[in-house]
Amino acid sequence: MKASPGARSWMAAGVRHELLTRALPALRHDMAAPVSVIRMGLLVLKRQAASAPDAANWTERLSLIEDQVTLLSSGVHSLRAWELSTVDEDITRSELVAQCTALMRVAFELHGIGLLVAEELSPDEGEPRFPAGAALRYMVLGALGYLHDTAPNLGEICIEADGDDALRLSARSGETEPADPLAGVHRAPRALAIDAIALQSLAEGLGYAVSVEPDSVRFGLRHAPTEV
Repeated sequence: MKASPGARSWMAAGVRHELLTRALPALRHDMAAPVSVIRMGLLVLKRQAASAPDAANWTERLSLIEDQVTLLSSGVHSLRAWELSTVDEDITRSELVAQCTALMRVAFELHGIGLLVAEELSPDEGEPRFPAGAALRYMVLGALGYLHDTAPNLGEICIEADGDDALRLSARSGETEPADPLAGVHRAPRALAIDAIALQSLAEGLGYAVSVEPDSVRFGLRHAPTEV
């Protein structure tokens, strides 16, 4: 494979990513420990507040704080979903698309780029699950990043089911004026733009077969057979 002009930058970015991946367990632990202490303290306060003169007001305020701590705790534990080496949680195709579009929708809309999810990717109780949810999230985000960085006059990215076990992401032309005049500051440096070679490298490293065209990306949700 011929190296792209941004190969050196991508190698450095890959090292940074690997280091972050190795540090995530410790970071998660450091974040989760104070949350556990806070939750225990809230439990004690709720019991004490029950006998206070204005118990109703105390209970309402403490419940609000408890709800926020619960959300924070959920966010901390979700970091585990990005650890490729330790997690192999399966995921449905609709869940995968919903999670990735939720992560990127605001950033894309700042550039005037819409994310359109096809109706067949709506949640379905009987849909199959695919292994390696963390790796598949990286694949979807990589495909979105490739179309974002390379497709000219990009106005919308359509995400569709392709057969029973694949996804296709297609770029559609449209207005490219960003909704936010400061949106350009969120773009990656040109040397780190996700080009076809970078996306192919990501897919090969994760073990998936990918077809990359100037205006579309198609990849399977199961690992590609290993060549002998």
